[in-house]
Amino acid sequence: MKDFFYAIQDLFVNVLFAPFDALRTLELDNWFAANFVSWLFIVVGFVAFVYWMLQLKSFNDNNEEDKSITSHSYL
Repeated sequence: MKDFFYAIQDLFVNVLFAPFDALRTLELDNWFAANFVSWLFIVVGFVAFVYWMLQLKSFNDNNEEDKSITSHSYL
């Protein structure tokens, strides 16, 4: 049974965490390269935000949105 848990430890430490160890050593040489994925997510989020704002502007320019002021029926 003890070997089973050592096998799980070996799997995680030597196989599954290997990319994180590589990033840790890369960070000492080049911070920007080590954080490339974070920069990629920031760029994708910014592009999505700009796309969303342009879509909202196009719907607003076409007057497709119902802007009437009404309350709920239970009020």
